[in-house]
Amino acid sequence: MTTQPFPLFHSRRAASNTSSASSSRSAASPGARGLLARLAPFVVGASALVPFAACAQQASAAPAPLHETGIEAVSPEDVGVDSRELVRLSQWIREQKLDVYSLLVVKDGKLIFERYGVGASREANYELYSVTKSVTSLVAGILIGQGAIGLDDSVADALSAWRPDLRADFADKRDIELRHVLSMSSGLHYDFRPKDDPIYYAAPDRLKLAATTNPKAAPGTVFEYTDINPILTAAMLSAAAHEPVERYAKAHLFEPLGMKHAAWERADSKGLVSAGWGLRLRAIDMAKIGMLVLDHGRWQGRQVVPQQWIAQMTTPAVSPHFGYYWWVNNIVQSEPEYDAMGFKGQFITVLPKRNTVIVMTSMLPIEGGLRDAKNVQIFRQMVNGYIVPALANAQRAQPSGERRAALAQELEVSARTPGIPGTSMDPTDRPKL
Repeated sequence: MTTQPFPLFHSRRAASNTSSASSSRSAASPGARGLLARLAPFVVGASALVPFAACAQQASAAPAPLHETGIEAVSPEDVGVDSRELVRLSQWIREQKLDVYSLLVVKDGKLIFERYGVGASREANYELYSVTKSVTSLVAGILIGQGAIGLDDSVADALSAWRPDLRADFADKRDIELRHVLSMSSGLHYDFRPKDDPIYYAAPDRLKLAATTNPKAAPGTVFEYTDINPILTAAMLSAAAHEPVERYAKAHLFEPLGMKHAAWERADSKGLVSAGWGLRLRAIDMAKIGMLVLDHGRWQGRQVVPQQWIAQMTTPAVSPHFGYYWWVNNIVQSEPEYDAMGFKGQFITVLPKRNTVIVMTSMLPIEGGLRDAKNVQIFRQMVNGYIVPALANAQRAQPSGERRAALAQELEVSARTPGIPGTSMDPTDRPKL
């Protein structure tokens, strides 16, 4: 796969609307600013667009304080982050009319930025598309740690035993191993026929469809991102777990992390979900996934996923930018970084050097292909142009009531400012409670 350099972007400061924030701050009374400073960590994604003084009167309309296992909400400056950069980012999103449902930043285990767009909220879950693959990789790691499956297990052997009716179809795939489907190097070819390709929508038996594909390259030699691979992965993990992979994931990953409203949808008529799409999580639960990876598979002191697996899945395999369903230095090139990436603009980005996790769900443009898609370029601009500078500006991250009020006000405005979807919307794209 050809690797393209990151595109150059225009100045973030030229794009930000600092004058509007400044005029809003000057209009607030000292008393209102003081109350807002105390409320600001919790005034996120609220539904009313009000000036600073009115915020104090409508405090009861703000979302409830964050009650999530292993994570708490604080102001950016409390952990040495410059909130002014995050305000500028939110303003830029509004000015560009980007349809961003959720955008979260977690630093040192603290939720410091929680932005929601129109129709979205903390309790809604979102269609994650290929972020599903990255979560599946964690499930694979748990099963590997238990000895239920191994990276060198043969796809043909495992699935011929699980589905004897497909034994003949798997006969030419005996050299394909679990490591190959997880690294997108199985060598299998599938003739995609968008739109409404049956692999995504109407196939009554996706595993049969995957089994009848033809090898076109030796396993482990060529990186080709194809959604045939996660179908085989879902079946192999279900066979190893002796139960549907989504049920195993709930018991061994979702529940230990205290996730709510998790749903793995779009199973075929045989009851098999794909490991490549269909998972719905709240943005805060996506952040927990990132935090789990950041802490080498530990959650609240418990080793949920083997530490060795976290290292393996975030190490490049056949592609220099892809491990086992996790991307490597795909968003940030200047320092260690790994991320999960989904169609139309869904992301979990982990920055180990900065002890930070960034999450976004959105409906952004898809033109440009895989790593060069417009939504990827936009997210890179957000992270490299605003969030990394905010994290790097500790010496200027001085807590103040004025900064807290400015951030709270911007989040109020963003919650009432609609974006324009950058691509066509499926029914599954809407946030759901």
